[in-house]
Amino acid sequence: MFSLGAARYYLYREPTDIRKSFDGLCGLVSERLGQSPVSGDVFIFINRPRNRMKLLRWEPGGFVLFYKRLERGTFELPHLSDPSLAQRIGYGELAMMVTGISMKYAKKRQRFLPQNDVDKYR
Repeated sequence: MFSLGAARYYLYREPTDIRKSFDGLCGLVSERLGQSPVSGDVFIFINRPRNRMKLLRWEPGGFVLFYKRLERGTFELPHLSDPSLAQRIGYGELAMMVTGISMKYAKKRQRFLPQNDVDKYR
């Protein structure tokens, strides 16, 4: 079934031509990011005016493409601390972007994670 949970999320930092579909976005993932589009990770693409977003994910049997178009306003991007072309973000940041919650003053509280999970997020 279509889902976005239990994955790694990568925000592609350059504005993307949102007319690209499965093959065009897969090309960006493999050629520009050097990652495998069939890894099961979620790749997030946003256009220049920041009012359209596409999420690409491989699920068993094929690709799934999620698309959101805002009628008013823009997507607020998380603070970009990493200079790479794709920034890894958490599910909470993705949810805040999609729902329109400002991340400017949001503060993530420290939580306990088992040691195996801590190594995945560093």
